[in-house]
Amino acid sequence: MRFAAGMTILAAALTVPLALPIGAAIGLDRPVRDDLTPKDLARVRAVTTPTSDFTKPENFEAMPGGGATSTKLVNRDSFSQVSANQTFAGEDRFKLGNALFRKLWVSSPSSTEASDGLGPLFNARSCQSCHIKDGRGRPPRPGEDAVSMFLRLSVPPSAGEERRKLATHELSRIPEPTYGGQFQTFATPGLKPEGRVVIDYAERDVTLADGTIVSLRHPSYSVADLAYGPMAENVLMSPRVAPPMIGLGLVEQVEPADILALADPNDADGDGISGKPSMARDPKTGEPVLARFGWKATIPTIETQTAEAFSGDIGISTPLVTDAFGECSIAQTVCRDAPSGVQPRLGEVEAPDPILDLVTFYSQNLAVPARRDVDAPDVLEGKQLFYNAGCVACHTPKFVTSSNAEDKALRFQLIWPYSDFLLHDMGDGLADGRPVGDADGNEWRTPPLWGIGLTETVNGHTMFLHDGRARNLTEAILWHGGEGQAARDAYAAMDKADRDALHAFLESL
Repeated sequence: MRFAAGMTILAAALTVPLALPIGAAIGLDRPVRDDLTPKDLARVRAVTTPTSDFTKPENFEAMPGGGATSTKLVNRDSFSQVSANQTFAGEDRFKLGNALFRKLWVSSPSSTEASDGLGPLFNARSCQSCHIKDGRGRPPRPGEDAVSMFLRLSVPPSAGEERRKLATHELSRIPEPTYGGQFQTFATPGLKPEGRVVIDYAERDVTLADGTIVSLRHPSYSVADLAYGPMAENVLMSPRVAPPMIGLGLVEQVEPADILALADPNDADGDGISGKPSMARDPKTGEPVLARFGWKATIPTIETQTAEAFSGDIGISTPLVTDAFGECSIAQTVCRDAPSGVQPRLGEVEAPDPILDLVTFYSQNLAVPARRDVDAPDVLEGKQLFYNAGCVACHTPKFVTSSNAEDKALRFQLIWPYSDFLLHDMGDGLADGRPVGDADGNEWRTPPLWGIGLTETVNGHTMFLHDGRARNLTEAILWHGGEGQAARDAYAAMDKADRDALHAFLESL
């Protein structure tokens, strides 16, 4: 679809007549974004109102990332394309960031001084090792080491000062005293990894309304071969698989007011959905801001996520997280005494400028692939079933990004992430019992659904949810509880033809 030079997909979309009265479109009783004129704000509200017409695709629905959408051929590299509207200079930065994202770090000391500093304890040697092909991680198969999945660790607060720091977002969690905030299963030569992750599954059958029997695997997690002494008896453990990288820069440019407008923490409207915003401190300013990244929405920016991953996953220090020993705790003295990769002539950290900036830019510009088969009858039918089941109460279809975005490729784009980026109680079945930031042990951030239909193409599997326990879309839906229970029950009540149609819609995303 072509437009005049300089015309964005959103600008074309905004030529559509308003579907709502201006007062209703603006939403006078909700937080209102301040980057638009009243006229543009009203039009944006109209464009992002969920549809009620399922006889045909919506305008620009095939382009979920707006003008940044990738229209490249579908293949294993579908999640690794640059924003389609990025400049030539931006593409060069993207390629440099890609090289650093794929870079294999080595232990210190090393003759490759610009690449050493790995660990001493770590989960992976590169960003790409977890986010394989920039896509979705998975739990280890029997006999494999956990690479694209790891365990988060913490303990409950034990003193008033720790509770105060949690309440004021100075800390998001209290690390386990010996093993820190992340369990690391690899180590540089001469050191022992912290131990092994042990996963046990129990299969339990669920019977759907039409008699179909689905087996759900219930995981339990433990650790073995601890190298640095016992863990605290009150340790809280939670597994995480690496999420897909696509569309992160667009998500970062969703105006906070649009997310906050969807929040209903006390369920004031009585619909059973009580999305809660999550706050975190910006490490640069120290100010509390809306957090929207991570499985529990604890990360405020992509730069923060990148720096914390360099530190926690690889053990590499950056200008934002400067500890050269990564996750080595004070109790792990042999780890903290190991050589670091800091080279004074290159800077005071192991990954000095511009490494963090380039990897952040790369992460911000991994394009969302174009939709497929948006006009197929079964996809349209499945879309209506998705809406009717109430899935859009959390998986909000559309947003328009900020008109003030610094990167023009991400500015003022109509996007379709299918997420509200809020925390929701997903029930006891998915609970990890581990509070972090503003999320309690039952709450998870709504994950975006764009690209979900290409998971098998890119990553060779269909394992979903925060720990990959669901082996397909059916299992992922049936695990929904709490605020997702009604939608889950609506799905379980469908006959096979309707479930297949709903799957066709999800697989088109």
